[in-house]
Amino acid sequence: MIYWPSSNGREPSGGAPSGGVRERSEGGPVTAPRIGAVIWPMQSWPEAGETWRRAEELGFRHAWVYDHIAWRGTTPWYDAYTTLAAAAAVTSRIRLGTLVTSPNFRHPVPAAHAVKTIDHVSGGRLDLGIGAGGTRRASDAGILGGDDWTPRERADRFADWVGLLDRLLRQPETTFEGTHYTAREVVQEPGCVQRPRVPFVIAGDGPRGMRLAARHGAGWVTSPHGGGREAWDTVRARMDAFDAACEAEGREVAERVLLTGFSEEPWLDSTAAFDDLAGRYAELGVTEIVLHWPRPGSAFDADMKVFEAVAAEHGEHTRRPGHTGGR
Repeated sequence: MIYWPSSNGREPSGGAPSGGVRERSEGGPVTAPRIGAVIWPMQSWPEAGETWRRAEELGFRHAWVYDHIAWRGTTPWYDAYTTLAAAAAVTSRIRLGTLVTSPNFRHPVPAAHAVKTIDHVSGGRLDLGIGAGGTRRASDAGILGGDDWTPRERADRFADWVGLLDRLLRQPETTFEGTHYTAREVVQEPGCVQRPRVPFVIAGDGPRGMRLAARHGAGWVTSPHGGGREAWDTVRARMDAFDAACEAEGREVAERVLLTGFSEEPWLDSTAAFDDLAGRYAELGVTEIVLHWPRPGSAFDADMKVFEAVAAEHGEHTRRPGHTGGR
């Protein structure tokens, strides 16, 4: 794991997954983004294990799982943390992560304990994607009871959750009295394999979420969803806003993750379509592109041959010394 220095010489919190410091393309070089895949936690084991192994064989840099009880009412939907631990045991190179875990039904103390354990099982291959959580009851919002969270309370809880999780994964023992979360004499030794802790990859498209990602993140997740304009223009505006948030925090967050599949863009219509879109987003500074594993009968269906061809042209094996194929 590489730790990227910030503009003021401070080490970024949690480090950044390798991929290089981004360069906006005002005449300078543009590095092709790395690729990852969201794997649906809908298969029983060992069939699911074969999918995770296949993702590694195809050359994806990272593979992710959505962390919900039942995403938009879809079942079966297996637990993300347990799935990642099992996936870690049947893979050896690919990085693994949540996209994203949230405060909707997880408390930071047991979450930190599970995160530390998965980091050990994987040999230090975990990236923890974190978000504020959705508002759909068909997924997991409000399932623990109580009043619905207002947007402000959701943002407050998100900030408290990330801040406490950061302490729990860094410190040998943590006591914390917060507005929404409390921890008392929580022992976390020996800590994570990755130091000072596992990297946080934080999703947030509003000002507070971006500031949180700039403060604690090794990476930042965005998508064109909900932007009210063309996908590329939405991401460009959000990238500019996140740059401003990083400047305000005095940090550079090297990894910029684009989650695809929530716009009309034809990412998996053909390898040429992928190449064109990947190049355009690379010019904005996107360093990681995440595709969905094709899911027949859903909005995320795609030609598996195209999906595998994209991996063949852009996977990790194409970045090894001496490789002459791909870009």
